[in-house]
Amino acid sequence: MSNETLEHDRTALSPGEVARLSPLVRRVIAPNPSPFTFTGTCTYIVGAGEVAIIDPGPESPDHLDRILAATTGERITHVVVTHTHKDHSPGARALAQAVGAPVWGCAAHVPVADHPSGRLDASHDLAYGPDVEMRDGDMLQGAGFTLEAIHTPGHASNHLCFALAQEGALFSGDHVMAWSTSVVAPPDGDMSAYMANLDRLAARPEDLYYPGHGAPAASARRYVRALASHRRQREAAILARVQAGDGDVQSIVARLYAGLDPRLVRAASLSVLAHLDDLTRRGLVASSAGGATLEARYERV
Repeated sequence: MSNETLEHDRTALSPGEVARLSPLVRRVIAPNPSPFTFTGTCTYIVGAGEVAIIDPGPESPDHLDRILAATTGERITHVVVTHTHKDHSPGARALAQAVGAPVWGCAAHVPVADHPSGRLDASHDLAYGPDVEMRDGDMLQGAGFTLEAIHTPGHASNHLCFALAQEGALFSGDHVMAWSTSVVAPPDGDMSAYMANLDRLAARPEDLYYPGHGAPAASARRYVRALASHRRQREAAILARVQAGDGDVQSIVARLYAGLDPRLVRAASLSVLAHLDDLTRRGLVASSAGGATLEARYERV
């Protein structure tokens, strides 16, 4: 196609451009750049002739038009969603309607009602509902490609990654991103589950990841092990700060994230809270609130 670019070095990240990443994978980036989405949400076109669209992104008529233009002369047979954060799933409805394809993928989001932190994560698309809900190990069979669903809660409780069998690649959604560590925000985000699923992915054979934001990650298993190591170092640093008397989330963030962009302080606070939630449940830290909250004070057990 005339507007398709071959991404030789896998670093071009221009919104709206169609980049060919492999014989079976193309990418169009949504026009929603931000400190949390990098250059925008990556929408992937999988296959040729009859294709699946993974993560149609936010509700955006412009992005919908770009997806349709990128697949001119082809038939979209499946609309696939990794998780229900608002930068990934809302576009599925308009795309499915426009092309008459079913929505496959993650379960609908179920808000957590009884967590001591309350409802801190308001970023979910509550209107989303799949035509076909995929569970761990389920297969989507396309024309010349197969996608295996891998349930990877942590960043979101309903998060799925998708392994592309024909190319030994993985669509990693927001569980693994090559430009930044993922935000894990309680109560829907769960640090213990996130870490367990990093280890699970590192043990799988796929070694090329197509993330929800940013460029593809080569040598992905090594990268995932490095991410897990970074998180464990962050946990140790949080424990050290609690031991030193920094007993609340705000103090810990100020110590560990010096010079942080003010727009990211909330995300950093939620990430620290996710670690404290995990540490509290493991009996390594005690909370004055009986559970992890942004307002509680913490002490080392």
